[in-house]
Amino acid sequence: MADRWGVWDVLPDSERRRWSLQPWEGVGPLRFGMRPAGVTRALGGNATAPQHLTRAALSQNRFGIVRGECWGLGLTFYYGLDERLRGICVDALKGPQVYVDGTALVGKVPSEVERWMTERAEIREPFTELLYVNLGEPSSRSLGVVSCVQRAGDRLLTRPVFLPGEAMDAPLRFLPDEAWAPH
Repeated sequence: MADRWGVWDVLPDSERRRWSLQPWEGVGPLRFGMRPAGVTRALGGNATAPQHLTRAALSQNRFGIVRGECWGLGLTFYYGLDERLRGICVDALKGPQVYVDGTALVGKVPSEVERWMTERAEIREPFTELLYVNLGEPSSRSLGVVSCVQRAGDRLLTRPVFLPGEAMDAPLRFLPDEAWAPH
């Protein structure tokens, strides 16, 4: 899908980097707990520019999270006060494709990802797997992922946010509001 300026261009899966999810540990070459310099090193030659780091507000306007952006790679990172990685957002339009159990999670129709999460939850202990947050976005506690959405022209696509295990009891309080806002 393209518009005149390329704002809504969506990379096909064949042109995206392919990453795997390691539930609660990390995504692709990135691991929760890494410092910004370690994230940049892990991205290797793919990081053509250093991360742009800014402070992000937590609830009640407390500042305590550092946001790192690598827009050329379609990634946004959230670091705690200790400058350790605690959240990874993957852009639906141009971020890497993240796979778990052979299923792609990035840039997909939200109902397809929700259906997959629901079917996955049905074979697990009741009320331990599936969680709905924000505006009804499905989340998997065992995978450490919240399936947020992002606009692509007149369509919505999945923009997953990956989190460590300790965040899954209250994911919305773990990162600033901007991480959950539709893009």
